[in-house]
Amino acid sequence: MMKTRYDWKSSKRWFRYKYLLLLRAKGGPSKVARGFSIGLAIEMFTLPTAGFAFVLIFPLVYLLRANFPAALIGFVFGKVIYIPFSILNKQVGDWLVPKHVKIYLIHHLPHILSNIIRSGLDLIVGGMVVGTILGIIAYFPVVLFLKYHTNRRKEKRRIRKDQLVSSKSEE
Repeated sequence: MMKTRYDWKSSKRWFRYKYLLLLRAKGGPSKVARGFSIGLAIEMFTLPTAGFAFVLIFPLVYLLRANFPAALIGFVFGKVIYIPFSILNKQVGDWLVPKHVKIYLIHHLPHILSNIIRSGLDLIVGGMVVGTILGIIAYFPVVLFLKYHTNRRKEKRRIRKDQLVSSKSEE
């Protein structure tokens, strides 16, 4: 029995199809960019919360009327860039969270929670701040890219239509 090889062309075609669906999503480029920004922002503080912050994507996408697949793409992109940003998250969190709050929480919470607070409070708070700023910053280039792509597509369609009309009029 011969082993079948994996058909990379079908995978490439499937990804291309999903990419085009995302570019042509209802609501336009701003809806897709909002989704991407939400996913990116949530990823910045999801690691210290053991993945619980992922649950926030659903209500935020609904409330802000964003695109859910774009939010998942932003979430995955955030995983790729998380390590360098975790250093910044820790520094920002350390700068924002007062020392007396950490000491109070450590002494007044159960032992398991105090260990989590001790190790992750700076990352969570810093991740929320950095993630929000990063999400806002990422929104604009994504919108511009999607609008550029949409305008380019419309221009190509207009040129094709003009060529078709001119070829029919010559006949």
